[in-house]
Amino acid sequence: MAIRVNLDRILLDRRMSLTELAEKVGITLANLSILKTGKARAIRFSTLEALCRELDCQPADLLEYEPEEQPLANAAE
Repeated sequence: MAIRVNLDRILLDRRMSLTELAEKVGITLANLSILKTGKARAIRFSTLEALCRELDCQPADLLEYEPEEQPLANAAE
């Protein structure tokens, strides 16, 4: 996926555990773990807002767009 979640880096910077953040934001540890590992397919704006509030950051601090490499077109075309 072209969207990378930088939650692990921010948690490290804030010296906060995933469990602590889950309790503060009010979402399950399992769902937060799915987001942290980049396996989430979507995120609610209310969840993103709560994460930004508790981590004192901007959405762009949490989410980063990394274009996927496209295969080169056939040079003979």
